[in-house]
Amino acid sequence: MSNPLLQNYDLPPFSAIRAEHVKPAVEQVLADSRAQVDALLAAPPAQWSWSNLVEPLDDMGEKLSRAWSPVSHLNAVMNSAEMREAYESCLPLLSQYFTELGQNQALFEAYQQLAGSTEFASLDKAQQTIIEHALRDFRLSGIALPPAQQSRYGELQMRLSELQSTFSNQVLDATQAWSKEIKDVAALDGLPDSALEQAKQAAEARELEGWLITLDFPSYYAVMTYANDRALREEVYTAFCTRASDQGPHAGKLDNSPIIVEILALRQELAELLGFANYAELSLATKMADSTEQVLGFLRDLGQRSKSYAEEDLAALRAFAAEQGCNDLQPWDAGFYSEKLRQHRYAISQEVLRPYFPVNTVIKGMFGVVQKLYGIELREVEQFDRWHADARLFEVTENGEVIGRFFLDLYARSSKRGGAWMDGCRDRRLLPNGELQRPIAYLVCNFTPPAGGKPALLTHDEATTLFHEFGHGLHHLLTRVDYASASGINGVAWDAVELPSQFMENWCWEPEGLALISGHFETGEPLPQELLDKMLAAKNFQSGMGMLRQVELSLFDFELHVRKQPELSPQQVLDKVRDETSVMRAPAFNRFQNGFSHIFAGGYAAGYYSYKWAEVLSSDAFSRFEEEGVLNEATGRAFRDNILARGGSEAPMALFVAFRGREPSIDPLLRHLGLSGEAA
Repeated sequence: MSNPLLQNYDLPPFSAIRAEHVKPAVEQVLADSRAQVDALLAAPPAQWSWSNLVEPLDDMGEKLSRAWSPVSHLNAVMNSAEMREAYESCLPLLSQYFTELGQNQALFEAYQQLAGSTEFASLDKAQQTIIEHALRDFRLSGIALPPAQQSRYGELQMRLSELQSTFSNQVLDATQAWSKEIKDVAALDGLPDSALEQAKQAAEARELEGWLITLDFPSYYAVMTYANDRALREEVYTAFCTRASDQGPHAGKLDNSPIIVEILALRQELAELLGFANYAELSLATKMADSTEQVLGFLRDLGQRSKSYAEEDLAALRAFAAEQGCNDLQPWDAGFYSEKLRQHRYAISQEVLRPYFPVNTVIKGMFGVVQKLYGIELREVEQFDRWHADARLFEVTENGEVIGRFFLDLYARSSKRGGAWMDGCRDRRLLPNGELQRPIAYLVCNFTPPAGGKPALLTHDEATTLFHEFGHGLHHLLTRVDYASASGINGVAWDAVELPSQFMENWCWEPEGLALISGHFETGEPLPQELLDKMLAAKNFQSGMGMLRQVELSLFDFELHVRKQPELSPQQVLDKVRDETSVMRAPAFNRFQNGFSHIFAGGYAAGYYSYKWAEVLSSDAFSRFEEEGVLNEATGRAFRDNILARGGSEAPMALFVAFRGREPSIDPLLRHLGLSGEAA
């Protein structure tokens, strides 16, 4: 029986992929790639060129991606014991292979020769950038290290890959390990109908009576925001913020604490091996920010600018809670009373808005925004090989030609990793035969699924999340770069990669955008002006506290990686950061860090600051639309041409300046968040 992961497919054959296919496919592709690299270098030409060096390596990368990308995706969205085991069995193999490539002296010298050749000057900017980045990455892979240290580098990378996967698995398992069966609906007093219906479905799915509360985010959020039962809120909060830790209802089970300590120690060793003082310095070697001092200064400046607003936000919340009979406001009360205060001030809530954001209306309107801005059209494809019934597929067309496709998987389920993300399924690249390979993306969210015979009704927050991930998707899909290493999001500095995603969120707040993405699910009635006015008035509700929370997470991440371990424990670092930034302290049992997958299992280690860094870029970029028209086609084309189309082909600052006409300013961000001037 042939292995589907080794076939030359158009779209991944998800229904045919089995766990037993994974390791044999990866082993086969890696063996073939090693043989091809050896053959390539065995009889080097008199002169290395783009066509005889970079293109063959890109072909090898494409074959590996075709085998591995659908496996990585299935492990995230249809997790099973068998697929997880198969996925994890390949991580050491992949780590070893990429370490070998990065430390291949002959390959490094070939790139050096190409960089110094007469051909280099005739290459376009994207090709030159790819070669320069390749040489940088060779150095960051330990190419200059003596053999024993190169070997240690490989060991460190392999172990870190294993640890990061284990961290992610334990967060998923700990999330699924806790649930609470509710027999009497009175215990869920306050929850909106949509949340009750979802809890009912969750119980039925496990053949239970009544209602089931889980730690999947839609369920957790509903309890923390709406449940009148304070004890229930405290119980759910405690279970959620102690996942995979030494605290809470499952204390000591699936505990990520020792994994965090080992990850940090190995990252520090890796950094020192490569000649950096700490892992934060190593992280910045491929980012837009210039130095650790610049990042820390940036974050502390944001924190200082926001703190008086945050203190005012909390004082108002405490006073309001006291009026409601809660004189000792606790973290599990904050979301509940914040929602009540929001309704008290603005008579608006996410639940009031939900009927106006049926999922297909939001999607259609989102497509309408980008059609106007970028001159593209989007259409759904009904027939394709799905991994789950919820999966959808869309084509992006321009002048009648398909220029890209993307999968959409919107709803939370038990076998799916939490959060929302975009990932590449296939990169745009010009093939050696002259054909153009079109990009494909995965867009994944964890929204509340349809229930009670109604379509999925999104909160405005969920609609904003969808726009965010679609912004990443557009960056991947609208690239005009013809080389895989710089097309789409590839090669983009990590602290600039959030620019297109955060930028897209703005249309969820503009009347012109909201008119397109909203309409009552039963009547089609547009969002009433009264609700729109209230929503916009409430936009910056508690934005000071929100900013400080992001600064807290970013500083914690960066301080962890700028310090030599074990100077302070991770908990002590977090406590020190909270001393500086928090206006409402988390309880001593809170182990948020044990579920902080962004930095311990994702790509954001010493890079979580990127969200705020890129938000400065996105707010300033959007301010041009505010000046010229939020649906101005010429401005939209300029953003597409200078940012989305260029991928990682040039330095992000150069691309930003090409669009904006100057370097970025922090002022639009502060203005958009209502944090400019003095706190009231």
